[in-house]
Amino acid sequence: MVGLFFLLFIGLELKHYIADYFLQPGWMLGGKGDFRKTGGYAHAGVHAALTALVLLLAGTPLPWLAGIVVAEVVVHYLLDYSKIHYSRGVHVDTQPRRFWSLHGLDQITHQLTYAAIIYAVLASKGLV
Repeated sequence: MVGLFFLLFIGLELKHYIADYFLQPGWMLGGKGDFRKTGGYAHAGVHAALTALVLLLAGTPLPWLAGIVVAEVVVHYLLDYSKIHYSRGVHVDTQPRRFWSLHGLDQITHQLTYAAIIYAVLASKGLV
């Protein structure tokens, strides 16, 4: 179980880093706060696709994998959408403390979704 936990933990952390910092062009960033633009949906989809890869490597049963991936698309999109709105007008150069506090809030909410995903995968295998 420890090996599976670390595979999931490290896999989800790496996928988050890759999806947020390497696979997120400007059109995705620009579309996150608007339900009518595709950027936020595409970004959430990239996260979900990479999560699916991690879950496949972890041997997650396919019905659980599908449910987790759908849930991640919805949750990830809504977290990013919310961040755009609650941090509107806050800039790193004029309000650094507030900017980094809000950035940290965004990141911890995503990390907590990964904790839930790990729990769900472990539960799918009868390990919790």
